[in-house]
Amino acid sequence: MKIKSSVYRLVGLDGLPHPVLDTPYDSIESAVKAAKSWSSDKPIGHLIRDGSLGIEVLTSNGSWRTIQYS
Repeated sequence: MKIKSSVYRLVGLDGLPHPVLDTPYDSIESAVKAAKSWSSDKPIGHLIRDGSLGIEVLTSNGSWRTIQYS
């Protein structure tokens, strides 16, 4: 049986897909890397501390589940 890889996305505090970073990511690390790159002119530490970015994973039934706010 082949294990399906996970798909992740970045969301805002409102739980909606991030207005700029709304794209599928193949890992949590790649999503975080994209967020860091996008926010290079902003202090990423601030974004992480205030929980303004969330990471969701696509479930097997096609819905998104929040796995962390960072």
